[in-house]
Amino acid sequence: MTFLTHTLSNGIRLIHRKIDLPVSHMGMLINAGTRDECDDEQGMAHFIEHTLFKGTQKRKAYHILNHLENVGGEINAYTTKEETCIYASFLNPYYARTLDLLSDICFNSVFPEKEIEKEKEIIYDEINQYKDSPSDLIFDEFENLIFEGHPMGRDILGNKKCIKNFSQQKIFTFLKNNYNTDQIVISSVGQIEMAKLIKQFEKYFGKVPSNLRTKKRTPLPVYKPKDVVVKRKNHQAHIVIGVTAYSYHDERRTALALLNNILGGPGLNCKLNLNIREKYGFCYSIDSNYTPYLDTGVFYIYYATDNAHIERVRKLVFTELEKLKTNTLGDLQFKRACNQLKGQLAIANESKLGEMLSIGKSLMVYNKVDTLDDIYRKIDTITPTDLKNIAQEIFDEKHFSTLIFQNKK
Repeated sequence: MTFLTHTLSNGIRLIHRKIDLPVSHMGMLINAGTRDECDDEQGMAHFIEHTLFKGTQKRKAYHILNHLENVGGEINAYTTKEETCIYASFLNPYYARTLDLLSDICFNSVFPEKEIEKEKEIIYDEINQYKDSPSDLIFDEFENLIFEGHPMGRDILGNKKCIKNFSQQKIFTFLKNNYNTDQIVISSVGQIEMAKLIKQFEKYFGKVPSNLRTKKRTPLPVYKPKDVVVKRKNHQAHIVIGVTAYSYHDERRTALALLNNILGGPGLNCKLNLNIREKYGFCYSIDSNYTPYLDTGVFYIYYATDNAHIERVRKLVFTELEKLKTNTLGDLQFKRACNQLKGQLAIANESKLGEMLSIGKSLMVYNKVDTLDDIYRKIDTITPTDLKNIAQEIFDEKHFSTLIFQNKK
């Protein structure tokens, strides 16, 4: 598996893997997201992701949407706490068309005031819909709890008060400060030869003026555990318990990912599913998750249950965590866990769209890409004792925060 890279004089980077399939995938990843917003810009990164499709100096919104779809392609976008991505899937002959479109909407969008006002109403509806889904909302609210007062804790969608005051000028200010050329990666997985792709890359992105990042991200506050109960009109209670964890740059992140896999899935043979859902039937949904960020990470456990079972399930969860802290996994169980994680990674890598996004993110964060074999080798260096040590560090109950959406009767 070979990845080829190229960097323009303005700092924009390209990564490509050649595959022999009829459909290609390309994405533009920008190292700018919710955490880069000022206090009066809450929701701006996500708002821009929407309005990039509303018109450029040479294309109206209708032409942007149809530029790829008329030749059988698709274009979409997403925003996270730390990045924005515009990506496309298309038939192989349309590489130049895709590069042209991505460059145009990123660097030549005009953000008509009429479209800005229209998009505000759309995002208001998106916020309302999100707030109606407690099983989704609780995760953002939990990060707001543990990163209280910091941009990392903000909702990606923003809040209506800030969005109401968004303008064309505020959008251009955010772009100038955050869409820096040295923070942009073009990622590609497709049939095109690298030499030909570089020529097209130079044509559509080479003339973009250099704009290197000077803005520094706000340092994270010292984490302090908190417990919050919110009464809501739900059919059941929703609970998240969690703690800060390792960042992308911590060498222990792979071991924590393996430990999370053992504890909370996604496999149905994980400890939380077998020993709580299947054994007692107290909850339909229960799982754990580990999300690394550039300078921190979050480990949490989510479950939904009746009000009467909230504390009982919590005690059962910490019983499972205590087992991982005090008992070293046997060789057979440990080997099965490693093989399961490797298999999950291999299956995920079968999605070429997913691979394209993954290698682009890796280049943006690490300025290199680990192959699947590289990741396998990292897993092979982990020992049962490593997992026990990490469990003892991360799974300390007194360090955990709790957020409960309790059913209001």
